[in-house]
Amino acid sequence: MANADLKANRPLSPHLQIYKPIVTMVMSILHRITGAALYFGTILMAFWLVCAAAGPESYQFAMDVFGSFMGQLVLFGFTWALVHHMLGGLRHFVWDMGHGFDLSAANWMARATIIGSVSLTVILWIIGFIVA
Repeated sequence: MANADLKANRPLSPHLQIYKPIVTMVMSILHRITGAALYFGTILMAFWLVCAAAGPESYQFAMDVFGSFMGQLVLFGFTWALVHHMLGGLRHFVWDMGHGFDLSAANWMARATIIGSVSLTVILWIIGFIVA
């Protein structure tokens, strides 16, 4: 038991409270989060398809759920997650081809992914409201 104090003196591993967040680190975290969100969004799509197959009453129930303010908000978030994850995947594809590893290119692609995902989501929703 004389060596019990040695454990308290060793250095701790750095973690998120130590590192200053940078745009590429935030994008990596968001890519994982949007991947998980797409999993749950796919369950919502399956719910909609099952309701459509079950008959007019069930389909109307699903449309009422997705047509509510909260439903629209969830669908908007799902759309953003889908577009953001797709653009993040394209960014990873560029890296897989051996390009974009220098700091300026990586930061530019990360910012472009954020701006592009928000812009494309808004454009898709505007088009959806015009067509509907």
